[in-house]
Amino acid sequence: MPSLRNPILPGFNPDPSIVRVGNDYYIATSTFEWYPGVQIHHSKDLANWELVTRPLTRKSQLDMRGDPDSCGVWAPCLTHDGEKFWLVYTDVKRKDGSFKDAHNYIVHAPAIEGPWSDPVYANSSGFDPSLFHDDDGRKWFVNMMWDHRRRPLLFAGIALQEFDPKAGKLVGPRKNVFQGTDLALVEGPHLYKRNGWYYMLTAEGGTGYDHAATLARSRDIWGPYEVHPDEHVLTSKDAPNAPLQRAGHADIVETPDGKTYMVHLTSRPVTQMRRNVLGRETAIQECYWGDDDWLYVKNGPVPSLNVEVPGTRDDTAYWSEQKYTFEKELHKDLQWLRTPETDRIFTLENNRLVLHGREAIGSWFEQALVARRQTHFSYDAETVIDYSPTDERQFAGLTAYYCRFNFYYLTVTAHSDGQRELLILSAPATWPLGGLQQPFVEPVKVPNEGKIRLALKIRGGRKLQFYYALEGEELKEVGPVLDASILSDECGGHQAHGSFTGAFVGVAASDLNGTALPAAFDYFTYKPVHDKSDRYDG
Repeated sequence: MPSLRNPILPGFNPDPSIVRVGNDYYIATSTFEWYPGVQIHHSKDLANWELVTRPLTRKSQLDMRGDPDSCGVWAPCLTHDGEKFWLVYTDVKRKDGSFKDAHNYIVHAPAIEGPWSDPVYANSSGFDPSLFHDDDGRKWFVNMMWDHRRRPLLFAGIALQEFDPKAGKLVGPRKNVFQGTDLALVEGPHLYKRNGWYYMLTAEGGTGYDHAATLARSRDIWGPYEVHPDEHVLTSKDAPNAPLQRAGHADIVETPDGKTYMVHLTSRPVTQMRRNVLGRETAIQECYWGDDDWLYVKNGPVPSLNVEVPGTRDDTAYWSEQKYTFEKELHKDLQWLRTPETDRIFTLENNRLVLHGREAIGSWFEQALVARRQTHFSYDAETVIDYSPTDERQFAGLTAYYCRFNFYYLTVTAHSDGQRELLILSAPATWPLGGLQQPFVEPVKVPNEGKIRLALKIRGGRKLQFYYALEGEELKEVGPVLDASILSDECGGHQAHGSFTGAFVGVAASDLNGTALPAAFDYFTYKPVHDKSDRYDG
């Protein structure tokens, strides 16, 4: 079979859940505070994947205004019961401190494109829910349990309860059926049934460099569950030089010809500080069932960079420049933050993207920011802005963004006397303050009339340089070379295991005067760049 180079879903695509329906494979991944919720990719061959839908598109399904960074949609689970698709997900409203307000919901659809139902509320006792369809027709809801009394580790184990789809609620007893291993922090459960065994695959060790996938089994769905003889079927925790790190949070799928594959979360760190600028990505591993009825990862437990899969990947689109224009609707690559009320933050007018300035960049409620994932370690981005600010409280432009604590932002703004100028804003990687810094003291004065071309270049996930040009002129550097590696999980403004997304690049607009001053963008381009100094550039 052809060899594929991991990851299969590069850039911010964590917590994969995979299902096969006929000859079609689907993977759902977490989106956290980015709207619409949940990414679902499709493939026919496990090699070539296309984003086909984000199912949580309306207020009745998801409203994340006020959700802190790295909250929102956690660890969706996508399944099919022979008749319809089922998707379960968490909307996390708080994650720091002793309590987590994590609300779990269930939606369904006759086809992957929808229409997806309004959600059924399940519970709020933990996160990372999944739904298991047993062969007797019963459905079981499985999720990690949170216990605020447990110190210092608040993860209490995996809970099991029956779900009644006709009643639209969980029914019967709830039991803590698996407490994990000594690695601790057990979460991300998935249930399977094979040869009379119930198998539970969980994530352990946190989502950092001790992350792992742990397998257990029982003859009875209620347990007790015995742990795999190797405990962790997938992990990089004991292989610090492996190219794929932070491996864990996995799910398995069987091909039509009986082969078994595991998809899992992973990251590819850069710099001596091991920063993961592309966030947590999705990779795939070939597996096999042993004579002892246990699952093993081929050449595991350390994940392989190159894996044999049925298909041959075509990387043409991955390395092609993307020019986003704004005729009828936003391109599927583009997302925004938290709000289902899109008309308040952007509209498409006269083939331009018009952002309506709202709250400051980094707001947890309503900010006008439209962006795409950074999926390459080196790329160029560019836009043209038409914008007439009147003072320093109105600013719009081009941003490389991780979260409110961590971004770079080349803005068109104005001095208090009304003179238009360029200013670079940045947030340092500090927790919990997230204050602003200005890399250079003097702003660049520009004419009060005319469009301005804004651009940036990132190389190797390490260096960022901004550029600008007035109409009819060539791009020129503005500001110093910046440290692009802080746009990473490790610098996301939180304590350990607290930042879960990935870097984005896009356009934004704020109006702190409350007048919603519009900023119009003619286009936005994202151009991948080969950088052979990068160990991951294939």
